[in-house]
Order: sequence, then C-alpha cells, then structure tokens
Amino acid sequence: MGSENVFTPAPSPESLGIPSRAILNFLQRIDAERIGMHGFLLVRHNKIAAEGYWAPWSVDRKHRMYSVSKSFVALAIGMMIDEGKLTLDARVADYFPDKLPEKLHPWLAGSTVRDLLMMSTAHSSNSYTRDDPDWVWTFFNKHPSHPPGTIFAYDTAATVTLTATVERLAGKPFLDYMRPRFLDRIGFSADAWCVRTPEGGSWGGSGVICTLRDMAKVALTCMNGGLWGAERVLPEAYLRAATAKQIDNSIGGNDGYGYQIWCEKENGFSFRGMGSQYAICFPDKDFMFTCIADTQGAPAGSAIPDVMWEELYPHLADAPLPEDRDAHAALAAQIERLTVLPLPGRPDVRITSEVNGAWYALEDNVMGITRMRLSFNGGQGTWEYTNGQGDNVLQFGIGRVLAGKFPQRNYFSEQIGVSSGSEYDCQASAAWIDEQTFNLEIAIADNYLGGLRISFVFKGDEIAVFMTKQAEWFLDEYSGFAGGKRL
Repeated sequence: MGSENVFTPAPSPESLGIPSRAILNFLQRIDAERIGMHGFLLVRHNKIAAEGYWAPWSVDRKHRMYSVSKSFVALAIGMMIDEGKLTLDARVADYFPDKLPEKLHPWLAGSTVRDLLMMSTAHSSNSYTRDDPDWVWTFFNKHPSHPPGTIFAYDTAATVTLTATVERLAGKPFLDYMRPRFLDRIGFSADAWCVRTPEGGSWGGSGVICTLRDMAKVALTCMNGGLWGAERVLPEAYLRAATAKQIDNSIGGNDGYGYQIWCEKENGFSFRGMGSQYAICFPDKDFMFTCIADTQGAPAGSAIPDVMWEELYPHLADAPLPEDRDAHAALAAQIERLTVLPLPGRPDVRITSEVNGAWYALEDNVMGITRMRLSFNGGQGTWEYTNGQGDNVLQFGIGRVLAGKFPQRNYFSEQIGVSSGSEYDCQASAAWIDEQTFNLEIAIADNYLGGLRISFVFKGDEIAVFMTKQAEWFLDEYSGFAGGKRL
C-alpha cells in the first residue's frame, strides 16, 4: 500500500469489519458514564474507521499527551541505535559527566539505556520534584534502592534522562531530531512541541503537545513494524523488541512492559498517558484504538479501555460486514453532536434569588479566600472571589459548558519552573444539586489539563465551601474547606 493510501477515511466502519452500532454504543456509554473524553479515532487496515471530538475540542486542536510522550522518546532512542549513535548496553552515566556526584553509586554507574527503557532503574520512585532546577542531575544523585535491570518501577526521571541523552547526541530537541527521517514523512504536525524541563531540555516524560491524529500516526507506524505505507521510517528489529514484553509488571495488574511501551492482552501494545491519553494497538486484528481525554480524579478513573474492551473489541470481524445504513447514519449524527457535557442538576432552586449577588465574608481558610459571591443570569453565572492574588472573576454556564479563562495566574507554561503570567483556558459549568447545594465544575483545557470541583452549600445566612482539585502541579491553592457569613 502506498503512503497516499494510509490513514484515509474508509467508506464505512462495516467495510473494515467494525459494526457502526458497536461504535455508537461505545460513544453513548462514554457520555452516559460521564467519562471526560475529548476525542477518539479508530483505525483498521490502515484506514480511519471513525473519528470524533467533543466540542470545543477539534481535529486540529493540540492536546497534552502526558506519558504517551515516553513512547515517542523510545522511538528516538531506536532511531539513534539504528544509526549507530547509541547502544542498548551503553551506560547512561557516561553521557553526563557534568551531572555525576563525586562517588557515583555502582548501581547508577552501571545503569544502561536498556534498563531505563524498561523502567527498571535503580530507583523505586521518581527522583525529581517540580522545584528541582536540574532533573537529570537528580537521577544520578538520588540514592538508589536496588540493582538496575531487575524490577519494574515506573520512573519518569528515566525518560527525562533518555531524552537528554538523545538531545546531547543530536544537538537539538528530540522531536526535531525525529522529524526528517520519521515525523515529517508521516505528516506529523509541524507546530507540535514539547514542554521543557527546568534545565531547558524537552520534558520527554510528559510534555509532548500534538493532535490526536499525530499520536495515532506514530502508533500506526509502530503497529506496522516501522512502515508508513511501503516506506520504512523506523527500524523494524528495534520496534519488535520495543513493543514486546521485556520485563514483568504483573504484580501491578499489568501485562508486561517493552521499551517505554505497555504490553496489552491479545498480543497488543499501547502508549498510555495520564488522564486517559491512549493508543492501543492490536497487530493481530490490524486494529488501533486512540483517544484523548482528561479523566484525572474522575469517579470512573481510567475506564476508557474497559469500555473499549466491552463495546468495540469483541465485535471486530475478520471480513467486511453488510452495510447498516441506519446505524451508520445514527453514528454520524452522534459524532456530529459530541460536546463536553455540563454538570447535571437544576438551573435554579428557591434560594437562588436570595443568594444571587450576595457577598460572603469567609473566615481564615487554607485557600486564602477572604470573600466571594455568586451571581446568576439565565444560563450563565459568575463566581467572584478575593484571594492572595487579588480580585478574581470566573464565568460559568448553567446547563451548558462555557469556555473562558481560569483567573489564577503564575502557572507554568512552556517550561517547568517558569511562570507564564497568563491564565489557563478552561471550560466551566454549574448546577444546583439540591435546595442548598450549588456545585461548580471547572476543566482546565490548556497546555496543562486538570480539574477543579467546588461545592457551595448555603444554610441561612451562612455558607460552607469545599474545593477539590485534580491537576499535576497547579490549582494547589484550591483545595480544602471554608465557611463564612453573608455581609
């Protein structure tokens, strides 16, 4: 198959052996269970079977891939090995003489590229925090707990160090290194990028920002053994090893791990990222499921693979299926109306008019919020509050999701440790849950993803507030309880 025939839409899912009804059931269940999907894309026999996005997310919108980034780094390592610039048995410490302690522990001195790829480092946990100025330095200066190459222990610092190895050898960011030979040839977005570490390298452990199609194209290349159509763009032997079980991780309920790539049931493999970024590949079925989402803190957790296993995988046929025009039309209509769902509840209750626009003074609290008020205007509302940053205003929808800006500033942007000074894009909705309780749900939809849930409960002229956040390294000032009285 020529490259021009890869990753093009099929006439129908049935032509690829996938019932439209199964995909429709999958989407309906995702929404029924309120799973925070942003986009999905199914590929079979190199063709797009179905694709859709929950508005305001769209096909061209870049999305943080979190630990899917690790799988990209593994491919860069494979390219370097194929070019003779690196070996699996190379000792990683040899590339960082400037970051080593005076007496490097033998377990760290002996750690190889293969050890780091397999997540079998000498560390039992990640070596860096957001406050460390040099993350690679921490990898070599944290005291190890066991010999490398033995036990699986998920360690993002391993990927950070592998990324830095590639960038030292290439003299450029790892995505730029991968472009001429691989990424550009599969149509990977030219403006895709990666968040940087405090020391200035690419955060290959978590920071790639690209489209769902970009991720799917990379995963499809891996499922095809390094081919894009008839063109070889990645080394076959390395990919065979990278997508196969190299180390056991069954004690954690998993099916094995390759080189920064997870093993799956049915001889499959996957890229996985926090918040339910997935590319799950089944070479034996020539089928790939990919999605972007944010399920951090969701009651269902990372439920998306379970729904895929139950609603899609069992229905894959080995040959084209008869066309089901009714199901195909219903599926097209469902995809067309996909949208981020608002918080369910009531638009107003008896006390709405009583609390509308009323200021409440809050007693000392861990959030540092001194006063606040809620105002309502039909299908829209406003939360105003004062904290250590000053006066803040957040707009939210009632019965609908309203896109806007979250008012807190000084969060990270293109580099960890460097404040952008700007506000994050967000999507907010709210509803009355009962006669006293008004809940507000805020989804951060920026280069960083996360969520904030707030419950305001009114009792006479008093108010109680509970905030819980689900976000990595931000929204920390929005977590806890508060109480106060109407002014």
